[in-house]
Amino acid sequence: MIHQIFEPHKDLSTLVECYWTLESPKENTPQINTIVPDGRMKMIFHYGAPYKRYTNNGNSMVLPRCFVIGQLTQPLDVEPLGETGTFFVCFHPYGFLPFATMPIKEMENTAVPLDALFGEEGAVLGQEILHAPTTEERIKLAETFLFNRLTDTETIDHIVKSTVDTILTANGQLSVDALSRQTNINRRQLVRKFSSAIGLSPKQLSKTIRLQAALKMLLNEKVSSLISLAYEGEYYDQAHFIKDFKEFTGLTPKAFYGDHLKMSLIFDRMD
Repeated sequence: MIHQIFEPHKDLSTLVECYWTLESPKENTPQINTIVPDGRMKMIFHYGAPYKRYTNNGNSMVLPRCFVIGQLTQPLDVEPLGETGTFFVCFHPYGFLPFATMPIKEMENTAVPLDALFGEEGAVLGQEILHAPTTEERIKLAETFLFNRLTDTETIDHIVKSTVDTILTANGQLSVDALSRQTNINRRQLVRKFSSAIGLSPKQLSKTIRLQAALKMLLNEKVSSLISLAYEGEYYDQAHFIKDFKEFTGLTPKAFYGDHLKMSLIFDRMD
């Protein structure tokens, strides 16, 4: 499995975190991949085989080849239907807002086709990227599209941006009350701002970021036990840690460790 990360143009870097590609023959990819929420919306192009998504009730559907995935609040199980070739535009938690053509909250846990979001422009972009010969060409096409649609970066509230930056720096370990005090805005207003700009509440984003930090510690084998992992993540106790873990991954930490862990972190930026 080949995974590569590319930096965005400096004039897009406040909105786009990175571009990345994932390529793998089907036999080298786990049959079912669990995608864990990471607080970031993504524009996704399957130039290889499409993916199938499994729903909570056991049904399945084939995902579009080109779509934006809204904020995830639960694990997403997908299966490659052939050789994987995928190009991602990964936005900062607040980064998709200037490009949105529908309320971000309505996109939660949903793969929205590009043509449903952007009409003919989205359909053309999808076809161009699917048929582009190189990653460099895909990045160029994506950036041209984003620059053309970027009319006002001031749509991002400075309070939202500074609060998100604080959450990321603290690995999600600050309470909403503490965040509210730091920004000098009441809790209800902060929640409302987050819902419209990010699609998650401050508490949801903090829980997501804290779990991602724990997953990275597991991957890097920086902890010796679940007790120490819960301690490092400043969870109230081990039971609290396991509860949050199952909410976001659908599995206990012990069951999740292994291929599930490695695949879940492919869908988060790994520096």
